[in-house]
Formats: sequence, structure tokens, C-alpha cells
Amino acid sequence: MLSAEHRAIVKATVPLLESDGEALITHFYKLLMSDHPEVRPLFNQANQASGAQQRALANGVLMYARHIDQLEQLGGLVSQIINKHVALNILPEHYPLVGESLLRAIREVLGAEIATDTVIEAWGAAYQQLADILIGLEEEKYAARAAAPGGWRGTRSFVVAQKVRESDEIMSFYLRPADGGELLEFQPGQYIGMRLVIDGEEVRRNYSLSAAHNGREYRISVKRELNGKVSNHLHASVNEGDTLDLFAPSGDFKLEASEKPLVLISGGVGITPTLAMLQAALKTNRVVHFIHSARHGGVHAFRKVIDELAARHPQLKRFYCYEERRTGDQHADGFGYLDAALLDEWLPPSHDVDAYYLGPIGFMKAMKQHLKAAGVPESQSHFEFFGPAAALE
Repeated sequence: MLSAEHRAIVKATVPLLESDGEALITHFYKLLMSDHPEVRPLFNQANQASGAQQRALANGVLMYARHIDQLEQLGGLVSQIINKHVALNILPEHYPLVGESLLRAIREVLGAEIATDTVIEAWGAAYQQLADILIGLEEEKYAARAAAPGGWRGTRSFVVAQKVRESDEIMSFYLRPADGGELLEFQPGQYIGMRLVIDGEEVRRNYSLSAAHNGREYRISVKRELNGKVSNHLHASVNEGDTLDLFAPSGDFKLEASEKPLVLISGGVGITPTLAMLQAALKTNRVVHFIHSARHGGVHAFRKVIDELAARHPQLKRFYCYEERRTGDQHADGFGYLDAALLDEWLPPSHDVDAYYLGPIGFMKAMKQHLKAAGVPESQSHFEFFGPAAALE
């Protein structure tokens, strides 16, 4: 049980986490992967190599320590963690392994003079409190999804019904249940988890669902990354008729009901969840402004689809911005980076809107600043990260 003394000790370590948190978490991951290689599939090794995962967890640990006696101050961080865990099928038996490596890392990085037995005991109690909270909330989600029509727990086999090239870099996969059974409904903006074995090694990834629920199939649209182990495998080696193991849909980035004008802003492959949101919104009379930024026309996916929807739905206005001006790309609405001036021009006349944006981290940082400068209320500005959570300031 986490006592008042434990809380005080954990909060006293905040300055150390502010200065040494990333080094501590980097060492933690090294210990975890070495001592418990069975958890390796649960972590994206590209994010490990870039340091993004370490920075994200270091920030999460710091936030937890700061608010150890007021966990409600963590806001959406807990929900985001739970949804990511559920999408990758994190289970109760994984938590003790993580706890063991975390406490050892604290001891080894901070040193025995600082990380005394009393400090380790406090952090052990704090970690157990957090683990119990997450395990309980995650089990609620697992149980709810398994009990829902078309739901399941763990993996379920899906057949690749179609494989469609959307651009020079993006491929769509239409996935139907191999058992022919009912399909669990999802909310526009959510994602699925996928488990694969590539060259004898298990890997897991999350992919946004790029089409609204239709009761027949799920669609994901995957960008082929230069050194992406999974994306290259999907593009080159997974074909129509093959089967893939999926975890049930999850995610807290989803389209909320509202009568306000809707603004969907995406950069690159960030377009994928906005497609499902757009399809859902067009079933109403809601005004929608769809704004997409791409490097150039060759990598602009789904342009024909969006153009056709705009032709059929007068409440939909679409705007495209290309970073590069290539021959044949003259039909973009703007060139260069999507800056504050362009965004302000393409927003509805009233900036009292619901805005959803996602894309590469630099793009998202810019959109956050631009929307704030345009006067869009922060409570009406929503975003999702491709990878580990990171500050957008």
C-alpha cells in the first residue's frame, strides 16, 4: 500500500527525474530487454533506436511522480496509456517484469547513496499502485470488447481481401475475419493492433483504421518507411489471401458528436484516421473543412476519393498543400509548409470549430501553435501521436 511517507519520498525524487530521467529510462530499457527478451515484441524498436520511447516514458514517470497524490491531474495520459496497452495486448504478467527492471535501474543510475532501500521501497509501492490501476482499467476494456457483438480477446485471424496502392508510399489492406463472423464496431479515429512474425521475430504495431465501420472489413493504410521493418514487410510480402493476426480496435482519439464546424488537418500518412472521421461526419449536415499537407502529388494518397466526396457533399471544403512544386502538381491549393496564414485562410469564417490534427511531430507542433493563434479553443483542438507521446510545446 502506498503510504503518505512513500508519496513524500517519490515527490522528493522529482528534481532527480527532471535531470536524469531520460538516462534512467534508457538504462531501464536496456535491463528489461536483456533480462526479459520475451517483452521485446511489445516495444517498437525504431522508437527505441531514436530515443522517442525513452523520452516518452521518462516524461510519463516524471508526471506520475509529480502528481502521485493527485492522479486526476494526469488528465488524458492514463487513458492514452491504457488504449496503447490494450491495442498491443499488454497483460498483467508483464507488469512485474517492468517493475523489477525499473527499480533496478533507479538503484543503478541514481546510486546507492540516493536510491536507498527506503527510496526503492517507496518507488516499489508507487509502481505497484500504478500497475494495479492500469491492470484494472485494461481488464475492463478487454472484457467489454470481448463481450460486444463481433468482439474478441487476444488475437483474431483476418484475411487480406484486397491490397490497393494509394500513392507512391501508401498501401491499403482490406481485412476480413477469417472465421466469417461478425465484426466489432469501432469509433472513427481508432486503431487496431497487429501481431506478425518477421524473420522468426515477433513484432507488434498499431495502425489507424482508414475507413469508417461497414460491418464487413477493416481497412488500414500503411506508409512504407525507409527502414521500417513492418511496413516494408507488409508492402513487399503480404498479399491478398494471406492472413494477419489482429487485436481488437482501441484508441481515445475519436470523433466526438458536435454541431460545430469540423476541421480535419493531416500531414502525410496522418490522413488515415481523418478518412474514417470524414465519412462519419458526412452522414450529417455538419460543415467540414478537410486540410491535407503532403510533400508532393506523388505521395498524396486518397486525393481522388476526397475530391469525389467534395463534389457530392457541398458542406465539404477540401484544401491541399504541397511542400514541393513539381511539374503536374499545379492543382494544389498552396505550396510550401502549411503555415499560419494558409491555415487561417482555410478555416471556416468562425474559428469556433472542432479541430482534429495529426501527422509528423514537427507538423503537429506547428498546427498546435497555428490553431491557438487562430483562436481555436484548446478544448476543441484534438490530436493523436503516431508513436510515443511527446510534448508538442
